[in-house]
Amino acid sequence: MVTTEPAASPTLLTAAVDSRTFSLRPARKGDLPRILALLVDDQLGATREKADDLAPYEQAFDAIDADAAHLLVVGELGGEVVATFQLSYLPGLSRRGSWRAQIEAVRVSDALRGQGVGALMIQWAVDQARERGCSLVQLTTDKSRVAAHRFYERLGFVASHEGMKLTL
Repeated sequence: MVTTEPAASPTLLTAAVDSRTFSLRPARKGDLPRILALLVDDQLGATREKADDLAPYEQAFDAIDADAAHLLVVGELGGEVVATFQLSYLPGLSRRGSWRAQIEAVRVSDALRGQGVGALMIQWAVDQARERGCSLVQLTTDKSRVAAHRFYERLGFVASHEGMKLTL
């Protein structure tokens, strides 16, 4: 039986962080356990994520991976996945039919918070949105995440709308 290794994911960004090389790349299915660990290691994720069953996460990964309008990204430091986020592109009729970029599920390993990793990721996503012709970048963050609000405001985001959700 011949098996092949998955093709290496292209590097999207490299930068020095903590005297080491931090890089962004598209996520691979094999990254799911580490991505899930980042999602669970969070005040809200700990109550809504279930690390014991990868099947629903694998199905979601396949859907994201199959759609060019969505990109799941991981950040690596020293070969270890230490950060993640999803970038999606949404067409719309408002704003003269403009596109917008949506940033979701931003997570950085607790040990690296405050070292610029999150800012590198968000700036890369904003640059991608600009290159793709988007008129704005949007994200949501839970009202209880006060530190996250300060972080996004430092990067130029404005809390201009009140978001609403309906859990199904």
